[in-house]
Amino acid sequence: MTRVNVTVNGRAREIDVEPAKLLVHAVREDLGLTGTHVGCLTGDCGACTVRIDGATVKSCSVLAVSAEGAQITTVEGLAGPGGLHPVQQAFWDEFGFQCGYCLPGMLLTACELLEDDPDPTDEAITLAVNGNLCRCTGYHAVKRSIRCAADRMREGS
Repeated sequence: MTRVNVTVNGRAREIDVEPAKLLVHAVREDLGLTGTHVGCLTGDCGACTVRIDGATVKSCSVLAVSAEGAQITTVEGLAGPGGLHPVQQAFWDEFGFQCGYCLPGMLLTACELLEDDPDPTDEAITLAVNGNLCRCTGYHAVKRSIRCAADRMREGS
């Protein structure tokens, strides 16, 4: 076992993991944050997306031990004390999800995109969500949700 110290959703955490344990399993099993989903385990679907030190990563392709000292944000860490994050609210308002399995990856990817580009083009949105597979929505509602979130964030609401 290896002791790993991380800050998850703003809270310092210490977990003991096997050296070969994937971060997605550590997040779900050791930290109890089941909003991060286990999908393909090959880094293709995006259901396991988290942010490490501000960058989105597929947590099924990261060893938990490599996250030592990192700041990790999961989908549970998006909402603040005042309610949903603007991206979460836009996905809710614009019906940007159906079954919700891809939702953690879509939300975290959208947050990263909008931090980097507050007024993304449709092409930029398409490129950003390219690594997140959704079998339900056909992406139209996802893109509409991200455009809505961008508008609201620029307006400050």
